[in-house]
Amino acid sequence: MQFKYYTHDQKDDVIALYEQTFGASEGEAEGQVIGELVNNMLTITAETELIPLVAFDNDTLVGAIIFSKMYFTPTINAYILSPVAVSPSYQGKGVGQGLINFGLEQLKQGTVELVFTYGDPSYYSKMGFQQIPEAQIPAPVPMSHPEGWLCQSLTEGEIPKVDQRPSCIEALSDPGYW
Repeated sequence: MQFKYYTHDQKDDVIALYEQTFGASEGEAEGQVIGELVNNMLTITAETELIPLVAFDNDTLVGAIIFSKMYFTPTINAYILSPVAVSPSYQGKGVGQGLINFGLEQLKQGTVELVFTYGDPSYYSKMGFQQIPEAQIPAPVPMSHPEGWLCQSLTEGEIPKVDQRPSCIEALSDPGYW
Protein backbone atom coordinates (compact mmCIF):
# COMPACT_ATOMS: atom_id res chain seq x y z
CA MET A 1 0.00 0.00 0.00
CA GLN A 2 1.33 3.43 -0.94
CA PHE A 3 0.22 6.58 0.89
CA LYS A 4 0.99 9.92 -0.74
CA TYR A 5 -0.14 13.46 -1.37
CA TYR A 6 -3.00 14.02 -3.79
CA THR A 7 -2.21 15.62 -7.16
CA HIS A 8 -4.63 17.63 -9.31
CA ASP A 9 -4.67 15.04 -12.07
CA GLN A 10 -6.33 12.62 -9.59
CA LYS A 11 -9.35 14.87 -8.97
CA ASP A 12 -11.95 12.99 -11.02
CA ASP A 13 -10.82 9.61 -9.65
CA VAL A 14 -10.88 10.89 -6.06
CA ILE A 15 -14.39 12.33 -6.46
CA ALA A 16 -15.55 9.03 -8.02
CA LEU A 17 -14.03 7.13 -5.06
CA TYR A 18 -15.99 9.25 -2.56
CA GLU A 19 -19.20 8.85 -4.58
CA GLN A 20 -18.71 5.07 -4.78
CA THR A 21 -17.77 4.68 -1.10
CA PHE A 22 -20.60 6.78 0.33
CA GLY A 23 -23.05 5.53 -2.29
CA ALA A 24 -22.39 1.92 -1.27
CA SER A 25 -22.85 2.60 2.46
CA GLU A 26 -25.35 5.47 2.59
CA GLY A 27 -27.15 5.35 -0.76
CA GLU A 28 -26.57 6.92 -4.15
CA ALA A 29 -27.94 10.34 -3.13
CA GLU A 30 -25.48 10.59 -0.23
CA GLY A 31 -22.68 9.51 -2.55
CA GLN A 32 -23.53 12.42 -4.84
CA VAL A 33 -23.65 14.87 -1.90
CA ILE A 34 -20.22 13.81 -0.64
CA GLY A 35 -18.83 13.83 -4.19
CA GLU A 36 -20.01 17.43 -4.55
CA LEU A 37 -18.46 18.33 -1.18
CA VAL A 38 -15.10 16.88 -2.25
CA ASN A 39 -15.30 18.64 -5.61
CA ASN A 40 -15.93 21.94 -3.81
CA MET A 41 -13.10 21.30 -1.37
CA LEU A 42 -10.65 20.57 -4.17
CA THR A 43 -11.72 23.44 -6.45
CA ILE A 44 -12.78 26.43 -4.30
CA THR A 45 -10.49 25.98 -1.31
CA ALA A 46 -7.02 27.48 -1.37
CA GLU A 47 -4.34 24.80 -1.60
CA THR A 48 -2.73 26.23 1.53
CA GLU A 49 -5.85 25.28 3.50
CA LEU A 50 -5.95 21.61 2.44
CA ILE A 51 -3.88 18.50 2.93
CA PRO A 52 -5.47 15.86 0.69
CA LEU A 53 -3.92 12.39 0.76
CA VAL A 54 -4.50 9.21 -1.23
CA ALA A 55 -3.82 5.49 -0.91
CA PHE A 56 -2.89 3.26 -3.83
CA ASP A 57 -2.65 -0.49 -4.18
CA ASN A 58 -0.27 -0.72 -7.13
CA ASP A 59 -1.91 1.66 -9.64
CA THR A 60 -5.41 1.48 -8.14
CA LEU A 61 -6.75 4.35 -6.02
CA VAL A 62 -8.25 2.70 -2.93
CA GLY A 63 -8.53 5.49 -0.36
CA ALA A 64 -8.53 9.24 0.19
CA ILE A 65 -8.74 11.68 3.08
CA ILE A 66 -8.77 15.44 3.32
CA PHE A 67 -7.48 17.52 6.20
CA SER A 68 -8.60 21.16 6.05
CA LYS A 69 -7.69 24.20 8.08
CA MET A 70 -9.73 25.38 11.07
CA TYR A 71 -9.48 28.91 12.45
CA PHE A 72 -9.51 29.83 16.14
CA THR A 73 -9.35 33.07 18.11
CA PRO A 74 -6.93 33.11 19.84
CA THR A 75 -4.90 31.29 17.22
CA ILE A 76 -4.53 27.53 17.43
CA ASN A 77 -2.97 25.72 14.48
CA ALA A 78 -5.64 23.10 13.80
CA TYR A 79 -7.09 20.95 11.04
CA ILE A 80 -10.21 18.85 10.63
CA LEU A 81 -10.16 15.42 9.03
CA SER A 82 -13.19 15.11 6.78
CA PRO A 83 -14.15 13.24 4.71
CA VAL A 84 -12.53 9.79 4.53
CA ALA A 85 -13.22 7.26 1.77
CA VAL A 86 -11.97 3.71 1.28
CA SER A 87 -13.08 1.65 -1.70
CA PRO A 88 -15.70 -0.86 -0.51
CA SER A 89 -13.57 -3.80 -1.69
CA TYR A 90 -10.67 -2.56 0.49
CA GLN A 91 -12.62 -1.79 3.67
CA GLY A 92 -11.63 -3.69 6.79
CA LYS A 93 -8.06 -4.13 5.56
CA GLY A 94 -6.43 -1.24 7.42
CA VAL A 95 -6.38 1.21 4.49
CA GLY A 96 -8.35 3.90 6.33
CA GLN A 97 -6.32 3.62 9.51
CA GLY A 98 -3.06 3.60 7.54
CA LEU A 99 -4.08 6.66 5.57
CA ILE A 100 -5.18 8.54 8.69
CA ASN A 101 -1.98 7.65 10.55
CA PHE A 102 0.07 8.75 7.51
CA GLY A 103 -1.81 12.07 7.55
CA LEU A 104 -1.29 12.57 11.28
CA GLU A 105 2.43 11.97 10.81
CA GLN A 106 2.54 14.62 8.08
CA LEU A 107 0.75 17.11 10.36
CA LYS A 108 3.10 16.34 13.27
CA GLN A 109 6.06 17.36 11.09
CA GLY A 110 4.62 20.88 10.96
CA THR A 111 3.33 23.08 13.72
CA VAL A 112 -0.18 21.63 13.89
CA GLU A 113 -1.42 21.50 17.47
CA LEU A 114 -4.87 19.91 17.20
CA VAL A 115 -6.71 17.68 14.72
CA PHE A 116 -10.49 17.27 14.82
CA THR A 117 -12.94 14.96 13.15
CA TYR A 118 -16.67 14.35 13.30
CA GLY A 119 -17.45 10.67 13.17
CA ASP A 120 -17.66 7.32 14.93
CA PRO A 121 -15.84 7.53 18.28
CA SER A 122 -15.17 3.77 18.38
CA TYR A 123 -13.37 3.92 15.01
CA TYR A 124 -11.39 7.12 15.48
CA SER A 125 -10.34 6.32 19.06
CA LYS A 126 -8.10 3.60 17.53
CA MET A 127 -6.02 6.42 16.05
CA GLY A 128 -5.80 8.54 19.19
CA PHE A 129 -8.89 10.75 18.85
CA GLN A 130 -11.00 11.37 21.91
CA GLN A 131 -14.51 12.69 22.37
CA ILE A 132 -14.66 16.29 23.51
CA PRO A 133 -17.72 18.17 24.70
CA GLU A 134 -18.72 21.32 22.86
CA ALA A 135 -18.38 23.11 26.21
CA GLN A 136 -14.64 22.47 25.87
CA ILE A 137 -14.26 23.27 22.16
CA PRO A 138 -17.36 24.01 20.08
CA ALA A 139 -17.59 22.67 16.54
CA PRO A 140 -17.60 25.20 13.68
CA VAL A 141 -21.30 24.46 13.09
CA PRO A 142 -23.93 23.03 15.50
CA MET A 143 -23.90 19.22 15.20
CA SER A 144 -26.72 16.72 14.93
CA HIS A 145 -24.59 14.09 16.76
CA PRO A 146 -22.35 15.90 19.31
CA GLU A 147 -20.99 12.55 20.55
CA GLY A 148 -19.09 12.38 17.25
CA TRP A 149 -17.03 15.53 17.93
CA LEU A 150 -13.47 14.25 18.39
CA CYS A 151 -10.02 15.76 18.83
CA GLN A 152 -6.40 14.75 19.12
CA SER A 153 -3.51 16.82 20.38
CA LEU A 154 -0.39 16.53 18.23
CA THR A 155 1.74 18.14 20.91
CA GLU A 156 2.41 16.96 24.41
CA GLY A 157 -0.06 19.54 25.69
CA GLU A 158 -3.60 18.97 26.85
CA ILE A 159 -6.58 19.79 24.68
CA PRO A 160 -7.47 23.35 25.76
CA LYS A 161 -10.82 24.89 26.55
CA VAL A 162 -11.91 27.35 23.86
CA ASP A 163 -14.80 29.74 24.38
CA GLN A 164 -15.35 30.97 20.83
CA ARG A 165 -16.68 28.81 18.00
CA PRO A 166 -13.92 28.23 15.40
CA SER A 167 -14.54 28.46 11.68
CA CYS A 168 -13.71 26.01 8.93
CA ILE A 169 -13.30 26.19 5.18
CA GLU A 170 -16.33 27.35 3.19
CA ALA A 171 -17.05 23.93 1.67
CA LEU A 172 -17.46 22.35 5.14
CA SER A 173 -19.42 25.21 6.69
CA ASP A 174 -22.79 23.96 5.37
CA PRO A 175 -24.85 22.85 8.41
CA GLY A 176 -26.16 19.90 6.36
CA TYR A 177 -22.83 18.13 6.79
CA TRP A 178 -22.94 18.44 10.56
